[in-house]
Amino acid sequence: MIRVLVADDQALLRGSFRVLVDSEPDLMVVGEAGTGAEAVSIAMEERPDVVLMDVRMPEMDGIEATRRIGTASRVLIVTMFDLDAYVYDALRAGASGFLLKDTPPADLLAAVRVVARGEALLAPTVTRRLIEEFARIPVTPTIRGLDGVTEREREVLTLIARGLSNAEISAHLQLSSATVKTHISRLLAKLDARDRAQLVIAAYEGGLVSPAGGPSP
Repeated sequence: MIRVLVADDQALLRGSFRVLVDSEPDLMVVGEAGTGAEAVSIAMEERPDVVLMDVRMPEMDGIEATRRIGTASRVLIVTMFDLDAYVYDALRAGASGFLLKDTPPADLLAAVRVVARGEALLAPTVTRRLIEEFARIPVTPTIRGLDGVTEREREVLTLIARGLSNAEISAHLQLSSATVKTHISRLLAKLDARDRAQLVIAAYEGGLVSPAGGPSP
């Protein structure tokens, strides 16, 4: 059972998310929060698998709430605003993905399951935005360096940073799906990264990808 916390300052929207999530046999809402502070408090107490997090909330916004939740739960940002304004800060804070509030219900449910599995919900366009933002704003590295990462793992990491799925990485490198998953698991462990979103950050900070999203020269 995937346990979900819904954080949004609009009661009607929270109720709609609850009904939608609870309608699925493998999903269950374990709490609702109307402020970022409430989201942090409930997340610390309930330890949900996934937090559906609004960005603009009173007392504390969703970005700061995501930062404070840390590794307690995986956070899926659900916003009505354009991703460009938030992708950088939210991913740096630890978010595992983004959805817009006009996303079809079936896609939202699928996204919860993806994030609960430990995968990041990052389309190639969002990945490119993240890399471009890193290039624009000087950053202090937050992920471990690439010492100890093998050449093959670097190849996998580069493809992750380009937004490729496991299946696409498998085809590109002519590796089995199981082998790709093994490489990704090792990367997560070696880089002390929680999910794909942080692997993208590691690839940029390690110089494997350029601002255009491709390999560095």
